[in-house]
Amino acid sequence: MNSSNDAARAALLRRGFALEYTTLAWNVVGIAVLALAAINARSVALAGFGLDSLIEIGASTVVIWELRGTGEERQRRALRLIGVGFSLLACYLLVQSTLVLATGFHPRHSALGIAWTAVTAAVMFALAAGKARTGAALDNPVLTTEGRVTLIDGLLATAVLVGLVLNTALGWWWADPIAGYVLVYYAVRETKEIFFGAH
Repeated sequence: MNSSNDAARAALLRRGFALEYTTLAWNVVGIAVLALAAINARSVALAGFGLDSLIEIGASTVVIWELRGTGEERQRRALRLIGVGFSLLACYLLVQSTLVLATGFHPRHSALGIAWTAVTAAVMFALAAGKARTGAALDNPVLTTEGRVTLIDGLLATAVLVGLVLNTALGWWWADPIAGYVLVYYAVRETKEIFFGAH
C-alpha cells in the first residue's frame, strides 16, 4: 500500500515540476516577445506585462525550490516569497495604470502583442488549473498558491489583450489601465491571504 502511495506522490511531483518548468520556459520566451512588441508599439501595457513575466519566473523558481525539499519552515518561506511577488505585481499594476491614465498615453497598434497575449492567456489558464489540481492532490499550499499567481497572469494577459483590441478597433486607449485596477484588487487580496490568512 505504501509503495503505491509513494508512486502516486512521485507522479504528482513530476507533474508539478513539469507545470513549473513549462511556466518558466513560456515566460522566458515571453519576455523577448513582449520586449519586441512593446518597443514597436511604444506600449506601456506590453512593457509592463513583460515585467509581470519576471515575477512569474520568480514565483515558479520558488516552487521548484520548495518541491525539492520538505518541511513546514521551507513551505512558509516559499509562501512568503510568493507573497512578495504578489505585492510587487499589485504595485506595478497600480503605478502603470495610473501613469497611463494621467499622461493619456496612446500606444500604436500591435498585432504581435494581440497574438501573444491571446495565446498566453489560454496557456496560463490551463497551467493554473493544472497547478490547482496537482497542489490540492499533493496537499501543497505553495504549488496551490503559485497556481493563483499563474491565474492572475492569465487574467492580466486577458486585460492587456482587451486593451490592445479596444485600442486597435475603437481607439479606447484607456481600457487597459482600467482593467489593471481590477487586477490590483486580486493581487492585494492574495498578498493579504498569504501574510495574514491561516494556512
